[in-house]
Amino acid sequence: MKKSIVFILLIFSTISMANVRMPLIFSDGMVLQRNKQIPIWGFADANESIEIHFNKQIKKTQADKNGKWTVNLNAEKAGGPFELIIIGKNKVTIKNVLVGEVWICSGQSNMEFQVYKTMNAEKEINYSDYPMIRHFGVAQDLSGTPKDDLKQGKWEVSSKETVGNFTAVGFYFARKLYSELKIPIGIINTSWGGTNVETWTSREAFEKSDEFKSMIADVPTVDINAIFENYKKSVLENIKKVQGFEASMENEAQFKEANFQDNKWPEIKVPSLWENQQIGNIDGIVWMRKTIVLTAEQAKKEAVLHLAKVDDEDKTYVNGIEVGTNNLWDKLRVYKIPANVLKEGTNVIAVRITDYSGGGGIYGDPADLKIDFKDSNLPLEGLWKFNVIKVRIEVSPNSYPSLLYNAMVNPLVPYAIEGVLWYQGEANVWRAKQYKKAFPLMINDWRTKFKQGDFPFYFVQLSTFDETGGNSQKGSRWAELREAQSETLKLPNTGMAVTTDIGNAKDIHPTNKQDIGLRLAAIAMNDIYGKKQVHSGPTYKSQEIKGNQIILTFDNIGSGLSTPNNDELKGFEIAGADKAFHSAKAIIKDNKVIVSSDQVQNPVAVHYGWADDDTQINLFNKEKFPASPFRTDNWELMTANEKYSVSK
Repeated sequence: MKKSIVFILLIFSTISMANVRMPLIFSDGMVLQRNKQIPIWGFADANESIEIHFNKQIKKTQADKNGKWTVNLNAEKAGGPFELIIIGKNKVTIKNVLVGEVWICSGQSNMEFQVYKTMNAEKEINYSDYPMIRHFGVAQDLSGTPKDDLKQGKWEVSSKETVGNFTAVGFYFARKLYSELKIPIGIINTSWGGTNVETWTSREAFEKSDEFKSMIADVPTVDINAIFENYKKSVLENIKKVQGFEASMENEAQFKEANFQDNKWPEIKVPSLWENQQIGNIDGIVWMRKTIVLTAEQAKKEAVLHLAKVDDEDKTYVNGIEVGTNNLWDKLRVYKIPANVLKEGTNVIAVRITDYSGGGGIYGDPADLKIDFKDSNLPLEGLWKFNVIKVRIEVSPNSYPSLLYNAMVNPLVPYAIEGVLWYQGEANVWRAKQYKKAFPLMINDWRTKFKQGDFPFYFVQLSTFDETGGNSQKGSRWAELREAQSETLKLPNTGMAVTTDIGNAKDIHPTNKQDIGLRLAAIAMNDIYGKKQVHSGPTYKSQEIKGNQIILTFDNIGSGLSTPNNDELKGFEIAGADKAFHSAKAIIKDNKVIVSSDQVQNPVAVHYGWADDDTQINLFNKEKFPASPFRTDNWELMTANEKYSVSK
């Protein structure tokens, strides 16, 4: 009887192993890259014979001893739909396959940012039926070693029913390409919010890098389960240290009540994400409480509670009475307080916040955090009490290098592509100077892995965001990261979309993704698709010091330097040898910018847009592309000594 069971199991095992299996990227509705060899690969039984049929091509190969096989189809012109047929001991038919342009879209949350969140989203979604535009969404996953296949993912045709969840930058880029080329466009979205560039880079790249090889030598090939246990322990220990007691849901029902004694709870600044403060990078449930004192007159008035934004979900109480709830992390909370809830004297606002991923807490514009009494308001900005009651423990993609490369990029290699769109950097601002090496390292790494030469790699420069009030006087990490991005243009076949004019100083996720897609598409149309056009704003070239003036020369001026509506130039600062920068007068003359200040008689250097929040800067060319922020000095940066390290 035992022998029979073993025999049956062996038969079943042989049958299951014999089936040809394709990676998830090869599935119905896919888009293949035109005009270059098309690698096709998959899994089968050891030494199994494989035959590939596509259009008029037939290719044969054999699986290796590990059951892996690869074959290269000859280049195809744009067209379709076709069927891709793979025959081994079984037959796999992939239907509705198009040939056109394929772009990988990657980075952190601003690339992940979906169409439904963008400005004019309803209108955009209603006009999104483009059967020739296809989107492949890579499921988020991480791994300590390179994976052969993705956790999950599928190709979807652009339509009103699907486009809302597409990467917005990728979709608006694809739509512009399609309008110009009238051929199929495929976008592969592999992105994860809040992630640093190091997690997207392979271990081999670090091992060959002078900058990072000592770091990676100390990092073992990691076991995700072991990481999880260590991470869980460290997070819980930190929470206990921060608040003086362990995370616990005990007595939670009392936390909404006005008479609950929260004097032992620690305090946190509001509005501000807790990742930027002592709570740190956690997901879970946190109660926050604010005690206010009202006059008898205020207590009688009709009142509305404005709670700015809450990431992700809130249940909000005033004196124990629930006044509102919302689960949209980027929506303003505006809750009417029912009559007779407020009282003269002490009142308590209690908010139960559930954070599922990414940032957490009450954030946004301080002006949106208040109680409005119609004829007056009471600001709620400042210190709030908090209590972390539950921590959702997951390993962060930033815990170790290469975790996302292994799980979300390696399975795509060597899929034939035209290029990559990249929107990331926010998570690296604290190590901005080192990004000058880390970002090019990743680009070269991907080019090495895909073995398709120096394919186009276009990225988005960080727009304005007033994270810490950084500026020329105290230093700006955001400005330094933008500089690192600009310097990456030294790599061949790269391009950068400048976004100084379309950001939001109070929101790290600006909703105007349409113009970003168009600017990236302008680079591609000029560089790749033979439609020459101005595709960049002015970029700093050189300076000349004449007396108390500095004369700046620019590349990429298009048909001339300008400002919107011929406004006065803003955002320029000038400094002497003392390195103290002063706001400067700047004028455009003969397509150069002349900068001066009465406070600096012997100028040495100029800054333009050197701040976290560079909203006011306004140098453009006449084609309406903004100038990239820059500096003319080489003085030490505030992130000069910040290095990537792994906490073990």
